[in-house]
Amino acid sequence: QVQLVESGGGSIETGGSLRLSCTASGYNYNWLCMGWFRQQPGKEREGVASVYGAGGDPKYAGSVQGRFIISQENAKNTVYLQMNDLKPEDTGMYYCAAARSGAGCALDLSFFDFWGQGTQVTVSS
Repeated sequence: QVQLVESGGGSIETGGSLRLSCTASGYNYNWLCMGWFRQQPGKEREGVASVYGAGGDPKYAGSVQGRFIISQENAKNTVYLQMNDLKPEDTGMYYCAAARSGAGCALDLSFFDFWGQGTQVTVSS
């Protein structure tokens, strides 16, 4: 089992920045695909960004490309989501997710097996 603990959500005005953190335990971090998803009111959960623990190019949803950055600190088993130039449409519950993977990563809901508890991000106009 992989346990995920998230932190860093909050309320902020349009144009501001927030950083989310997610620490994984229970598995070799280098063999995890780590992802961030969000669920906006009335919508299905969608992928935001993902990165493979052992490295490689991250993947981003088009709606956040150029504004959000996923990064990781392997020594701390932690993945981050730096969110810049936030917009009201970024409002939602953000979830950290993990998948045990021997080779790479995806940004697909069905790929991930383990989920954090979620952290709320609210962007006001």
